[in-house]
Amino acid sequence: MTSSTQPLPASSSIIPEGLPTYDDVLTAAWRIADVAHRTPVLTSRTADERTGAKLFFKAENLQRGGAFKFRGAYNAISRLSPEARKRGVVAFSSGNHAQALAYAGRLQGVPAVVIMPNDAPAMKVAATRGYGAEVVSFDRYTEDRDAIARRLSEERGLTLIPPYDHDDVIAGQGTAVKELIDEVGPLDMLFVPVGGGGLIAGSALVAQALSPECLVYGVEPEAGNDGQQSFRAGSIVRIPVPKTIADGAQTTYLGEKTFPIIRALVHDMVTVSDAMLVDTMRFFAERMKIVVEPTGCLAAAAVLQGAVPCQGKRIGIVISGGNVDPRAFAKFMAE
Repeated sequence: MTSSTQPLPASSSIIPEGLPTYDDVLTAAWRIADVAHRTPVLTSRTADERTGAKLFFKAENLQRGGAFKFRGAYNAISRLSPEARKRGVVAFSSGNHAQALAYAGRLQGVPAVVIMPNDAPAMKVAATRGYGAEVVSFDRYTEDRDAIARRLSEERGLTLIPPYDHDDVIAGQGTAVKELIDEVGPLDMLFVPVGGGGLIAGSALVAQALSPECLVYGVEPEAGNDGQQSFRAGSIVRIPVPKTIADGAQTTYLGEKTFPIIRALVHDMVTVSDAMLVDTMRFFAERMKIVVEPTGCLAAAAVLQGAVPCQGKRIGIVISGGNVDPRAFAKFMAE
């Protein structure tokens, strides 16, 4: 579970110049308002009784494309020039950003090329192709996805839109928590899944602006705690590709743009095991009647499994996605 090391104090409440701000989130919210779903905020008496807290689940598993990623992808593509739109975009992703970019590109008439690991969930690959994107496969353990993306960008004149380390992506992702706080009011604590940091960076910008007393926690899989290590060290730590069922959090380092925001505004970074993710998937299915993928369960698992004490608090939890292969889901439910 979470490290016994105490969280370091945030380096500053001031975001370095040149990085996204809450104003950028507000602008992104305006851009995507008529396109992205305003996903529901769910509650559960059972979850409240289990934790002794009041929990508010932001259900981004019900977002277009099945995950919060649609917000940032659509926002980023909408900012392209007519010339860049015609040439198209390229991205790398294990699945949710891939689907989001492909879908957002189709809606805006922009061709998309997506670099996906050859062990990405088949359902996510199929959905990405179904939205009209060209999929380029690579071996995540032996090949450099960034290098492949840069090469294709240069060869074809494509605009690279990475899954998290991009101003417009960060701003777009923050709109989920803006909706959450707008609906339920100030929070005492906010728990957010962490891969490369785009969602938590955008979320922290919003929490600082709308609920400044709220403590923001990032949650990673135990096997992939590069963000926690980076947070403790005060600089970006890179790790090998982690082996975890949370495929959306199999990142190896935080972004150059996301990390400074995390260091400035996030209270702590904690971890949960794969077994806890399976238990949380089962809870969502049995008690709340929703399908959530392993990565989407990260934040909820930290709260439901007691990684951080939260009794008596108003807790925001981002359910980041629901794109899980039905066969894998059935297997998890049977364990």
